[in-house]
Amino acid sequence: MRIKTFLLSLFAIAVAGTGAANAATNLVTNGNFETTTNGTNKQLAKATTTAADRTTLAGWTSYNGNDGGYNFVLAADTVKTSKSAIWLKSDVTGYSNGFTAANHGNFFASDALYWPGSLSQTISGLTKDAYYTLTFDYALAQQVGFNGANSNNYWHVLFGDSSYNSTALSIADGGFSGWGTVSTTFKASSTSQVLSFLAQTSSPGAPPFLLLDNVTLAAAVPEPTTWAMMLGGFGLVGFLARRRQRAHLA
Repeated sequence: MRIKTFLLSLFAIAVAGTGAANAATNLVTNGNFETTTNGTNKQLAKATTTAADRTTLAGWTSYNGNDGGYNFVLAADTVKTSKSAIWLKSDVTGYSNGFTAANHGNFFASDALYWPGSLSQTISGLTKDAYYTLTFDYALAQQVGFNGANSNNYWHVLFGDSSYNSTALSIADGGFSGWGTVSTTFKASSTSQVLSFLAQTSSPGAPPFLLLDNVTLAAAVPEPTTWAMMLGGFGLVGFLARRRQRAHLA
């Protein structure tokens, strides 16, 4: 009876832990890049700007050591036209479907080969040594007026003292990779730390634009500590059961 009670307690704790993680809200501010200070379809400034052709993203800082870098917030409904701040090629099957997909109203764009700036945000409310899952959508496209293939473009992500590189994307001349989703888990080293994205490539291009959207960060489900507790508990139950059986046979 005591073993059964113990098992039920373990199960309840695990469910509670998983439920809490499931209920966790996104810790990232403006992860879909819909909120700007001076409109969309513009190059980013490093801070609030009065320039008509610059804007900033609420909650985020864009900086390359000098200014906001060659980073942009683009709008899906104009990015395939000359009205876009960066006019991306549209002569690719499935291109329009990629950019009219749900939640791709605005998105962040950065050229890894031309003064890219780091896009960063300080995340607070973390639990030290807890695990958090980061997810984001990303893609690779090419600017109108340029020709040539683009290879090995990826997002270099920093979260506190941990780093992650997304799978590299490559496209043929005029190509579009389509949108993909990344999910990776980090362990928090403090209660507040910086999350940042930097466009990177190991190959020259003509020119490549890495796209980013739908950034979320939430408590991992289930947390590794929960699984460790459950496995340890089941191991203990097995040991107790074997000991009871030996005592009964003796």
